[in-house]
Amino acid sequence: MTSHGSEYDMPHRIRAERAACIDNPALFQHELLEDPSLARGDGERQRRLTVLTDRARATCAECPLFESCLYDAVVKHDVAGFVAGTTERQRSQIRSALGVSVEPEDLDTLAGVMRGGRQINHQEVLRLRQANPHESLEVLAMRLGCSLSTVKRHMRRARAAAASETKFAVVKPTIERVLAAFAAVVRSPRSRERRVA
Repeated sequence: MTSHGSEYDMPHRIRAERAACIDNPALFQHELLEDPSLARGDGERQRRLTVLTDRARATCAECPLFESCLYDAVVKHDVAGFVAGTTERQRSQIRSALGVSVEPEDLDTLAGVMRGGRQINHQEVLRLRQANPHESLEVLAMRLGCSLSTVKRHMRRARAAAASETKFAVVKPTIERVLAAFAAVVRSPRSRERRVA
């Protein structure tokens, strides 16, 4: 005899949330959605881009992870391509409306790839250290192509700056503010749905 809510019923009642884009890689990784500039000056490609964008936007509108994906793409990460029902340009407009600034990741620095003859940037040292906390300062210096004393100097500077920072932290916008900015910038089924509700 099983009762309602038994542990055996649990898997049928709880569905794992899965991003809609995972099930549609051909759509979300299409070259035109990744780089809309490829459609400039080509009427057929422009029409194809419009169809792909509408399809992707509708897919995002139904996604159970839409809100968290939008928030991350606007507030936390500078991502490329079509994400959370928005183009790169639209995310830039939303950030501007919210007063949010997101720095693009320097993937070469995070991976430890350095180009010869380049002056060592303070932020590069800090990003590389954060990405590789398990590595010694000597290894970081080798990756950066500089001396150990240079890395130590940058680390001391970072500690001094952290110690002297004011107690006023940058306040990130709420999910509600991000959704409101999204609705103002993007006219999608999801934003119309929110205005009606």
